[in-house]
Amino acid sequence: MNNSFQRKTKIVCTLGPSTEDDAVLRELILSGMNVARLNFSHGTHETHLNNIHRIQKMREELNLPIAIMLDTKGPEIRLESFEKGKVELVKGQTFTLVTKSIVGNNERASITYPDLPKDIHEGTVILMDDGLISMKVRNLTATEIVCVVDNGGWISDRKSVNVPDVDLGMPYISQKDREDIAFGIKHGVDFVAASFTRSAADILEVRKIFSEEGHANINIIAKIENMQGVQNIDDILRVTDGIMVARGDLGVEIPLEQVPVIQKMLIHKVYSSGKQVITATQMLDSMMKNPRPTRAEATDVANAIYDGTSAIMLSGETAAGLYPIEAVRTMARIAMSAERDINYQKRFKERESDYNTDVTNAISHATCTSAQDLGAAAILTVTKGGRTARMISKYRPSSPIICCTTDETVCRQLNLSWGVVPLMIKEVTNTDGLFESAVEAGVEAGLLKDGELVVMTAGVPLGVSGTTNLMKVYVVGHILVTGRGVTQQRVCGSLCVCKNTEEVIRNFNDGDILVIPQTTNSIFPQIRKASGLILEDKNPNGHGAIAGMSLNIPVLIAAENATKILKSGAVVTLDAERGVVSCNVNGKTTD
Repeated sequence: MNNSFQRKTKIVCTLGPSTEDDAVLRELILSGMNVARLNFSHGTHETHLNNIHRIQKMREELNLPIAIMLDTKGPEIRLESFEKGKVELVKGQTFTLVTKSIVGNNERASITYPDLPKDIHEGTVILMDDGLISMKVRNLTATEIVCVVDNGGWISDRKSVNVPDVDLGMPYISQKDREDIAFGIKHGVDFVAASFTRSAADILEVRKIFSEEGHANINIIAKIENMQGVQNIDDILRVTDGIMVARGDLGVEIPLEQVPVIQKMLIHKVYSSGKQVITATQMLDSMMKNPRPTRAEATDVANAIYDGTSAIMLSGETAAGLYPIEAVRTMARIAMSAERDINYQKRFKERESDYNTDVTNAISHATCTSAQDLGAAAILTVTKGGRTARMISKYRPSSPIICCTTDETVCRQLNLSWGVVPLMIKEVTNTDGLFESAVEAGVEAGLLKDGELVVMTAGVPLGVSGTTNLMKVYVVGHILVTGRGVTQQRVCGSLCVCKNTEEVIRNFNDGDILVIPQTTNSIFPQIRKASGLILEDKNPNGHGAIAGMSLNIPVLIAAENATKILKSGAVVTLDAERGVVSCNVNGKTTD
């Protein structure tokens, strides 16, 4: 089974030069990538379209709902290119930023925002490459900004330029962003990550483009990269589908020591609202060049998971690093290790009253409560638009959330949601058929086994988004017989149905599940070789019950009419803990 099914926290990977080989892309998916990110600050429409087609082809071949995220350039400032690709800046030297387009060298370079001189003054601090290079403005004209380097280092093509504490006059949506978003809509992206989101109005601008392009079924992820975005988070959450904690620019725009505090606050606010939160930037940065991360990086990834992040993201590690596959595998291992350490049942109880009182929220909360109380193997939800699955996800249940939908886009978008395993099913017109179709999809995907208990939720009338109002406890497979289990085991095997001891001696084969009204000492040799006992006898202290307990095999007593209903040779699951005998929905054993 793909580890994405076992892992609750999702992984976003950025594509780039390091993933140009199809074999690498395939391995990223198989190693745990849930969402492929295309960074439109780099590359051309031609290169991005090629990547979109590769992902679409690969996800169809692998039958996995890998989503595609378009990350906009946004109102950011970047350097243009250098003559030799990179230059070294030395502390104390002058370095000039120019607004006209030139090929850069170690004395000057072009910037992508021509009006920057209007927004700054002498003494303004300018940071480059996520704050690694620091300069102070000495003097400026309408076209040139002369700076003195305070902190030097290497700088290369297209690196970021930040001006902390300065309100830039850039429009939120540039012509490039508009063209990029239209391009993404045309070619079927699932998410748009809106860079440098400052307010709810910025997200509404993106939604307006969706409306103008006649497409509304794309989720927006607001990237929080400055203090304005942090301060306006509540308003932004009302209009966005999710948040990315983009710690690179955020750590440049605000004091570094505040980043961990803000990260925790943002994660809690977002997942409590039932929306998705991605923690991003430099999570395994040393793996750009090394096959193993630092201890601090491993701890950073784990801490985001302890905080409750929906997803964790790799940027340069997979886009341009030397070890893209190893980075994904490492991140997946860290995530699964942290998740095993978290007591999700305790967390759920601590947040028991933390839910809104609309119907979908109430049903989602009740579903999680029932799943926890019953020890359900899974929560199975059927959804049109995905909201039910997201509401269940926000309570962070310990049971996996299997979400069935008829919409391929929704299926892929749910692949970003914490704990959700999205599956496609066909349209069904009645509730019973809907549940059966969902269970069958879970069984075929290897997520459910015959005899397991699941808590299901859906909405009536069927096919209408936002109508979740139904919860049902369901045992996987067709229940043939019920009774009372006197042991806790579960076994799948072939039946040997006998009316008396003579039939047992004549027909029993080693490993059979023995079905008989009651047992006696004369068939104890056969009982010792049975994989389970199904008895019509109701006595919990009877011969068969005690024999089964002493042999530590599953025993079901009080199985009324079992010898009439069950047939020799049939393969069934005996679940003594739940007191049921069932056959698989597709007639096959699942063990």
